[in-house]
Amino acid sequence: MIDLNGRVAIVTGAGGGLGRAYALLLAQHGAWVVVNDLGSGAENVAREISAAGGKARAALCSVTDAVAVEKMVQDTLKAWGHVDILVNNAGILRDKSFVKMSLDDFRLVLDVHLMGTVHCTKAVWEAMRERKYGRIVVTTSSSGLYGNFGQSNYSAAKMGLVGLMQTLAIEGAKYGIHVNAIAPTAATGMTEGILPEEQLKLLRPEFVAPAVLALVAEQAPTRTILCAGAGSFEVANITLTKGIHVAGNPPSAEELVERWSDVVGRTGETIPAYGFNQSEVELKKAGYTAPQAKGA
Repeated sequence: MIDLNGRVAIVTGAGGGLGRAYALLLAQHGAWVVVNDLGSGAENVAREISAAGGKARAALCSVTDAVAVEKMVQDTLKAWGHVDILVNNAGILRDKSFVKMSLDDFRLVLDVHLMGTVHCTKAVWEAMRERKYGRIVVTTSSSGLYGNFGQSNYSAAKMGLVGLMQTLAIEGAKYGIHVNAIAPTAATGMTEGILPEEQLKLLRPEFVAPAVLALVAEQAPTRTILCAGAGSFEVANITLTKGIHVAGNPPSAEELVERWSDVVGRTGETIPAYGFNQSEVELKKAGYTAPQAKGA
């Protein structure tokens, strides 16, 4: 049994769909939940949690408003003392092929998904560092990981969130802050009209929520991209192939092309621990040996 008693959670975009499912499940496991969204949905979900015997507060603000987000967090700290969990779920779609997409629609999706997550995470980060405990979930997507027609704005934002998660997990490690990404597949208002009805029936938000619960538990992993939908769970990894070294000063592009199958071959691929691993691998293949410190 995952026990969240004594934990305070903020869930953004929780007035319906996935966010509602997350908020309800966290509350069922004992968390006090701040239900964030625009409009009456957040208040309805907060009342639903309270009616079931849980504790919840509604916070009506847009994640694009950094000042309002900061106030939401400060109000939570004043009322409940701390914030242990942040689930960044708020999002929108503005789908069109890239050639037809306006820059305003591209920017808006980045503002909600990427900068909205930045605003919320920045607002809780210092409080989590001081308590040396935090569980943060960002929401990525298969569209960001693998691409999807008509979603260049959404894909860019969602892959940006993976990079944010990777770095925050590194920076938060010594403070007990675990940061992970969820890539959900669910029937919500954002997916209506995209998938056929018979598939949507299999993709209930409640089937994704357990993945988020696992990612905010005390024993949660960190730096994991967890995919979830229809009761299935997978992990996506960003890997580095073994690759090749091409001699020359500079190297030959022609040889690179000729040996392309060796470059992309996946036997022996690795998952870098941090970004500089790429440089270390490349320098090692080039024959570089770091000088030993004096006296070593």
